Amino acid sequence: MVRPIKKKQIPNLQEAIKDVAWKQIAEFGAPALSLRAIARELKISAPAIYNYFPDRDALVTALIIDAFTSFGDSQFEARDSVSEDNLVGRFKAIGTAYRKWAHAYPQRYQLIFGTPIPGYEYPIEKVFPSSARSIMALFSVVESFRATRKLTVNTYPIVKKEYQAHFDLWRSQIGDVHPVSHFVAMVIWARVHGIVSLEIQGNLPPFGKSGNDLYLFELDSIAKQFVQE
Repeated sequence: MVRPIKKKQIPNLQEAIKDVAWKQIAEFGAPALSLRAIARELKISAPAIYNYFPDRDALVTALIIDAFTSFGDSQFEARDSVSEDNLVGRFKAIGTAYRKWAHAYPQRYQLIFGTPIPGYEYPIEKVFPSSARSIMALFSVVESFRATRKLTVNTYPIVKKEYQAHFDLWRSQIGDVHPVSHFVAMVIWARVHGIVSLEIQGNLPPFGKSGNDLYLFELDSIAKQFVQE
């Protein structure tokens, strides 16, 4: 008697689901993400996915956390690839890694920094730790500039009372970073993020599709503005 062939088991179904989800996002965009479509591609039943992700929002949250974790890992690896006594080198390594990761994973970059998904609100208690960690390498280098008296800032805005609770939440994740270091790190992040985002979206005229020269110029400009050699 010939026995029926069993369906091939997927070794790590949870990761397989996320892999297919990234493919969907790359092809159709994050708003079109569909658990049923993922199930069809994996040739499994929809309830099998629900064991891992009860709904689309749960899957999106998992993807966002993974993306922030990957991004943060790349930032720490870049920082630690340069000796501690070369702070400018560490800063530029982090900046270079920022752009490199965005180009390597444009869908992940857009998911965590791009257009919000209609109807989705991420649970801050789940996402914030990985989100804050993703820029902690930058915060640590800027704080080292300040601690070694190489940070040049004449003045910086004071945190308003109505934003103090949110500021305290940030400090609970990034540690005891001086407010001036927090301010400078946020300004730096906004500047490099702006160029990379425009570049990823193909909106950098007249410099063409590649913003490499413009980006490196901005990293040098930031170092000259904020760091005293």
